[in-house]
Amino acid sequence: MSLNEQQIARYSRHIILEQVGGTGQEKLLSSKVLIIGAGGLGAPAGLYLAAAGIGTIGIVDGDKVDMSNLQRQVIHHTSDVGIDKVKSAEAKMLAINPDIKVNTYHQWAKADNIRQIIKEYDFVIDGTDNFGAKFLVNDACYFEKVPYSHAGILRFDGQLLTVLPGQTTCYRCVFSAPPPADAVPSCSQAGVLGVLAGVIGSLQATEAIKYLLDMGDLLTGTLLTYNALTMDFRKVKLNRNPACRLCGENPQITELKDEEQNVCDLNNCQC
Repeated sequence: MSLNEQQIARYSRHIILEQVGGTGQEKLLSSKVLIIGAGGLGAPAGLYLAAAGIGTIGIVDGDKVDMSNLQRQVIHHTSDVGIDKVKSAEAKMLAINPDIKVNTYHQWAKADNIRQIIKEYDFVIDGTDNFGAKFLVNDACYFEKVPYSHAGILRFDGQLLTVLPGQTTCYRCVFSAPPPADAVPSCSQAGVLGVLAGVIGSLQATEAIKYLLDMGDLLTGTLLTYNALTMDFRKVKLNRNPACRLCGENPQITELKDEEQNVCDLNNCQC
């Protein structure tokens, strides 16, 4: 494909970057990114990916916009309260950039549907809000060999990890299974600084763009943590676990299974 005059003007600040250029922008326009969760993390990620010119953006969420979402889920407006989050998100992304296509999936990610959705995309952003969904995304991306960015926020802390399935540390390499129910407080119980979602969700969008353009260093095998109170960023190295139940030498998980956990955790909270 070739860029038209309007696209050259729209993406001019990308095009003048040596690492992107016209060829890179054309690559973004032909790429597909799936966002699972139209909440605190998916909201800024969706806005920035749309602005960047990702040609096809999928958004998965079975929820409707609630007034309590508006403190951090910036893709939704007060007038959107009560409507499907995926429709609200679609409208804002297309308003930013009519160049793109948005696929909406008004449903929860489950073992019986997620692989069919994920397989159509080049990269996945995990913005889910419970342990069961977090492990499901990790496992589904592994089986479909689709790279993804996993992140989470709680109180004043956020963290981020990028996974290239079969090549780098996966989530189960670190945490084999969900913790007991109610072992970790939810955002509704513990609170979350709204702007924190913007910081971490924007970093997820950054990882997606870097992967698609094959530039820079991805957060593979590395957990990036951020504390908003101290403004400290830290990187923690994570090695692949040869005993991982999913991607280890003797895998025990060979098919998807729903693991229901209706709680948020530091690594996976968009509530």
